[in-house]
Amino acid sequence: MELVLQRAYFKEGTNGTLFSSDNFLCHTIELPWLNNKRNVSCIPEGAYEVVPRFSKRFQHHLILKNVKGRSYILFHPANNALKDLQGCIAPVTYLYGIGRGVYSKDALQKLLSLVYQAKDRKEKILLKIKSQNYENYRTL
Repeated sequence: MELVLQRAYFKEGTNGTLFSSDNFLCHTIELPWLNNKRNVSCIPEGAYEVVPRFSKRFQHHLILKNVKGRSYILFHPANNALKDLQGCIAPVTYLYGIGRGVYSKDALQKLLSLVYQAKDRKEKILLKIKSQNYENYRTL
């Protein structure tokens, strides 16, 4: 299964739209791009393997593998990138500003459902991150 995250970069944060097979899944929020600095920047564009993970803190969530210069980059719930994220990606149902969204847990459940179905089919899950022109970004 291939997921595609199209990003729009802003000084205050990064907003994105996540697709699977050209179908809209949810929006995303992340920290701004600050040259991949740990804990304060979103990760570089590229392709990453996605694997389901469980922890006491986030329960069921996703982790990205082989992010250059980074570790423990997760897909986990958050509604404010600057307050709640340290380089991770938060799926959200609706955007209400730059780096801000709502109903993150609902969006994560939708994403987890698709990922677990792909895992049951023994498919590799790949996330491709790329930029999107601001002019094409209709959500804000």
